[in-house]
Amino acid sequence: MLRCTLAALLISTACAMPALGSDAQTVILREHPASDDHIITLGDLFEGLDDETQVARAGAPGQSVSLDPDYLRREAWRAGYDWANAGDLQRVSVLRESRSVPASTITQMLEEALYFDTGRSHQISLSNRQLTLHAPLDSEGTPELVSFETDAAAGLFRAQIAPYPGGEPVLVTGRAQSVVDVPVLIRPVARGEVITASDVEWLRLPADRVRNDAILDADTLVGQEARRGLRPGEALRAYDLSAPVTIERGETVDLIYQVGTLTLTARARAMESAAEGEMARFVNLQSNRTVEARAHGPGLARVGGYGAAS
Repeated sequence: MLRCTLAALLISTACAMPALGSDAQTVILREHPASDDHIITLGDLFEGLDDETQVARAGAPGQSVSLDPDYLRREAWRAGYDWANAGDLQRVSVLRESRSVPASTITQMLEEALYFDTGRSHQISLSNRQLTLHAPLDSEGTPELVSFETDAAAGLFRAQIAPYPGGEPVLVTGRAQSVVDVPVLIRPVARGEVITASDVEWLRLPADRVRNDAILDADTLVGQEARRGLRPGEALRAYDLSAPVTIERGETVDLIYQVGTLTLTARARAMESAAEGEMARFVNLQSNRTVEARAHGPGLARVGGYGAAS
């Protein structure tokens, strides 16, 4: 019985493989078989072949199909090739090459669509952060936003995106958070320290973390003095800053009196600190009278006339 079974198996195998002469070309399977369109050919499978004989349909762009090695061996044999399957593969995976659309392109497209619709910036976070859409290699054009639904209260969205014009839409979900670009410090700034342009960078923060009175103009920060210790990366308010002190309390300054075309200068001592443009009290060292004057620069204050105050 065993001899009969083995004989039958040998006969069936021989019948399955068409007879070829000794000139059958030996071929080797590619390390990573791949097709550049919807059809898999012998040239896609075996090294050094430029044979367009069709073997099977390829998967969707970016996807692989799994083929039976025995089937591939028979197809190769029919075309005059001998593949021995020396590695005894159980399945052969064939990738369909594609033009990929990465997650970064998808998020940018959705953020631009939200800005166009709402006039506000949003930060998109995809549910699948590794998401990549695939288009055929011979396709043209950019991805298309087929539909876009948002739930502002929950901060969620659902979108249908075609990888290329006319392509099959893919469902994309995730979160959409309203954000604000604010100027922040890149380092700690101590109280009394003046902020320079190199201390400032832009940071995108969730809108619900930014107060209504937050400073949104970087130029407003530069040249200002910290009224308290400031931390990097936080939105700042006008209350946190002041104009830098030009005249320190107790400092001796030139006090300029101007009445019409007459200008007089006297020495005075500041009774309080003042930033440029601020009013402060000064004691005239000659008359020992107190006057109010406006800080005009380092070591200089100006009054419009005699304004004595005891």
